[in-house]
Amino acid sequence: MERLQKRQRGTLWAVLGINVLMFIVIVAAAFYGKSSALLSDSLDNLGDALTYGISLYAVSRGAVFKARVALFKGALIFLAAYAVAAQVVFKLLTPTLPLFEVMSVFSLLGLAANSLCLFLLWRHRHEDINMSSVWECSRNDIASNLSVFIASGAVWYTGTGWPDIVVASCLVLLLLISAIGVMIAALEEIRVPA
Repeated sequence: MERLQKRQRGTLWAVLGINVLMFIVIVAAAFYGKSSALLSDSLDNLGDALTYGISLYAVSRGAVFKARVALFKGALIFLAAYAVAAQVVFKLLTPTLPLFEVMSVFSLLGLAANSLCLFLLWRHRHEDINMSSVWECSRNDIASNLSVFIASGAVWYTGTGWPDIVVASCLVLLLLISAIGVMIAALEEIRVPA
């Protein structure tokens, strides 16, 4: 058990560092590039960094504590969805054309970083509710990066900001589904502790 917890901590420290760095880089790119989809991506990195930090604390705790932490992670994912939805509404009220070059470069950079995180977390995904919810966050990131990359191509092709808004809206839906899934699994674990 001690060896497992040590492995989990090592992985969580690595993915925490990657996500903090990617949040800083991508949030700057999102504001510079005027992209809601890229902002969604950066907020997801911030939420993941918070999630990984909390998960580090939960590694050596009991099943019910881990489930409560997973419930909190679900709430963080929900808040990220809300923040992106607010950005989408803002973009609808004040339309801007995002820079597709910035969107594409930084979505690919994020994809590389999140693929590394997913690879590191892969072996832990079924170990407990804590690591399962962490893996879920990382999997969402891959979908988010790919979506932003596709949106950048569509912004280039159409010459409008609508693809950015549509993809950001889809990411809101993905985040909401993920948040609900994590919270339901956590509540089941709290009700029936291992």
